[in-house]
Amino acid sequence: MSVDEFVEDAGLFYERLGLSRTSGRVMGLLLTTDSGGADAPELAEALGVAKSSMSVALRQLEQAGLIERFRVRGERRDRHRLAEDVFARAFRAKLAEFDGFRALAEQGLRAVGDDPVRRRRLELMRDMYAFMMDRFPRLLDEWDELKDRR
Repeated sequence: MSVDEFVEDAGLFYERLGLSRTSGRVMGLLLTTDSGGADAPELAEALGVAKSSMSVALRQLEQAGLIERFRVRGERRDRHRLAEDVFARAFRAKLAEFDGFRALAEQGLRAVGDDPVRRRRLELMRDMYAFMMDRFPRLLDEWDELKDRR
């Protein structure tokens, strides 16, 4: 597999997660780059996309906390790189979503009343997300310890 194939696969992968394909391709490119990041025109040229598409993709990735913008002293353009420990940060951000799913399940339980069949699905949803909210922080702490030893 080539880097270009990986970048395209990353585009498809991140698109399935709700980002634009261009955003996913940017992630793939930044994951495989040997430099300290790139500016928007460099990324647009490397991926063969319009500057306006690149601007939207970079804004989406920055708002999601996946990339960060920085400027090299003496340069006029902002550059972009993966955020530090980007994937652990992304998992931490997902923890807030877990609580939202749990709260939604609680709302559903209030709506269905005592019907045991409909309650079962909602109870499983609530309990799974409560479980994830309990366990994921500990897993991320373990990851931080392991990462620091690497």
